[in-house]
Amino acid sequence: MNLELEPAEEASLRQPPTEAEKRALVDRIAASTHFRRSARLRDFLLYVTRQEIRNPSAEVHEQEIGAKVFGRSPQYDRSQDNIVRVNATELRKRIELYFATDGAHEELTVAIPRGSYMPVFTWKAPLPAAETSLATSREADMPPAPPATVLPVAQGAVLPPPGGSARLWKVLSALLCVACLALTAALLIDHKEAAESRSPAVTAFWSDFTRGARTDIILPDESISMMEDILKRPVPISEYLDRSYVAGLASAPVSDDRKADIRELLNHNLVTLGSVNAAEAILRLPGLAPNLHLTVSRFYPPDAMKHNHAVFIGGKKSNPWASLFDSAMNFTVDYDAERSQAFVTNHHPQPGEQATYTVSMDRNALVGYSVLAFLPNQSRTGHVMIVAGTDSDATAAAADFVTSEEQISRLESEFHVTRLPYFEVLLKTSRLSGSSLGSEIVAFRTYGATK
Repeated sequence: MNLELEPAEEASLRQPPTEAEKRALVDRIAASTHFRRSARLRDFLLYVTRQEIRNPSAEVHEQEIGAKVFGRSPQYDRSQDNIVRVNATELRKRIELYFATDGAHEELTVAIPRGSYMPVFTWKAPLPAAETSLATSREADMPPAPPATVLPVAQGAVLPPPGGSARLWKVLSALLCVACLALTAALLIDHKEAAESRSPAVTAFWSDFTRGARTDIILPDESISMMEDILKRPVPISEYLDRSYVAGLASAPVSDDRKADIRELLNHNLVTLGSVNAAEAILRLPGLAPNLHLTVSRFYPPDAMKHNHAVFIGGKKSNPWASLFDSAMNFTVDYDAERSQAFVTNHHPQPGEQATYTVSMDRNALVGYSVLAFLPNQSRTGHVMIVAGTDSDATAAAADFVTSEEQISRLESEFHVTRLPYFEVLLKTSRLSGSSLGSEIVAFRTYGATK
C-alpha cells in the first residue's frame, strides 16, 4: 500500500536537528543584515541558543539574561527594568524577518515562543507542489490563479452556522463571484483619461514606484483576519509563510464546528470592499498602471520584496507582511483580540501626541485612524507603501489621501520640501453612514530622502 504523507506529517518524521545544524542556522541568522547593527540582540540570540544546546529541557530566565547578556546586576529589579522583555520582543521580530527574507528557503527554523526565552527548533513543513511553484513564479505577470475565487465580503461578515455550511458557502460563492466580476470591471478604467488629468505632485511622488522594478499591490487576506477573530490570537508572519497555522488548527481551543468553519474560510480568498477601493485609487494613478501587479497576501512570494516595489493594503492583522516593517515604524495599526478592537500605537509620542488612538463616535460620526508609511524595502533597492486603517473604510480613506493632488501638495507644505522623503503619516478619518467626511493629519514623521 502506497501511503502519501501530508507535509506536516513528513516534517514531524524527520530526525531532530543536530547541535551542528542548530549552530549553523543561528550563525547564519546572526550574520544576516537584520542583526549586523545590533550586537546586543545578536548576543541575546547566541546566548539562549547555547543554553538550549546544552540542555534542551531546561529553561533560561529573564534575570539570568539580564545579567549575562545586558550586564545587569544578578539581583537587579526586573519590575523596574524591563530591558530583557523589550529586547525579546524585538528579537522575535528580527527572527521572523530573517525567515521572511534572507532565510525564506531555510528547511530548519527557530523561534522564541512568547512566555519563554528558550529557542525552539523545528523542521519546516514542505509546501505542496502547487504552492511551491506559485512561490517561485515572480517572473510571471500574475501568479497562477488559486483554486478558490477571490471573493469580496462586507465588513463584519457573519460566519455560517454549523450544519448546512457547504450549501450556504456555495450560494455565497456564486453571488459574490458576480460581485467580484463587477469590481474587476470597475478596476479596468481608462488610464488615458487619468493620465491627462493635471496632478503634478501626485505624479512626481508615485513616479518613484515606476523606476527599476515593477510595483506589487498586495491585497489583504480577510480569511486570516476572521480566523484571528475566532481564535482570538494573531497569526505571526512565520506561521503565515510556512502555512503552519493550518496544522495548528487541530489543537485550537474551539469547538469542532468552529474548526470546520475556519477551514471553510481558509478555502476562500476574501477581501473587503474597502480594500478593493484602496487598490482602485492606486490603479487610477496616471502612468503607473503598466508597472502594476495586483495579488493577494496569501500568494505573495517572499523573494518579491527583495526586488520589487510594494504597496501593502491593510494592517498586519489581515496582511501579515506589514508586520515585517514594525521595527522601522513609529505608528502601527494593532489589534486587541479580546475586545475585537483595532487601534493605532504611537511608539514614541512627541509633546501633544497620544500613545494610542482608538476608534470612537464623534458628533454621530464614526472616527477611525489610518497609517500611511512610505519606506525603503529590506534590501533598500525599492520602495514600500503601507496603507492601513483601523477598518477597511479607514484604509480606503488613507489610499484616497495618498493619491490626492491636494493632500500630496499639503504634505509637501507640511514637510517644507518639494520632493517627499520617506515618511509616516497618522490620519484621523470620520464618516457618517459609510460616507467619508474627510481625513485630518494627526501626526507625522519624516526620514531620509529617497534614492
